[in-house]
Amino acid sequence: VQLQASGGGLVQAGGSLRLSCAASGRTFTRYFMGWFRQAPGKEREFVADISWSGGSTYYADSVEGRFTISRDNAKNTMYLQMNSLKPEDTAVYYCAASPSGPHFLPDDFDSWGQGTQLTVSS
Repeated sequence: VQLQASGGGLVQAGGSLRLSCAASGRTFTRYFMGWFRQAPGKEREFVADISWSGGSTYYADSVEGRFTISRDNAKNTMYLQMNSLKPEDTAVYYCAASPSGPHFLPDDFDSWGQGTQLTVSS
């Protein structure tokens, strides 16, 4: 499956933004989907996961209660709604797909989008 992430940008602390990840090439519903992020000088880290139907979601402690992952299988698209943004959320955000899940490590995902930059100013 090919993935295309979009929606990043510059936002002030406390603001909101929604990322999108459009999938193509394979049946979207066959994939467990996830969001990861990577800040400069840091390893790529898990942000959120969502199951094939969207019925189960998983979050990193650092974003729990502020971020919401969702998917629209009819549109082959996954989303990440980010609220109450903090400067420490600044990173390149990547979407990823795996035939199985949940997974919380980058190596467990087979397909990756190109990343979209989020910058949160203080």
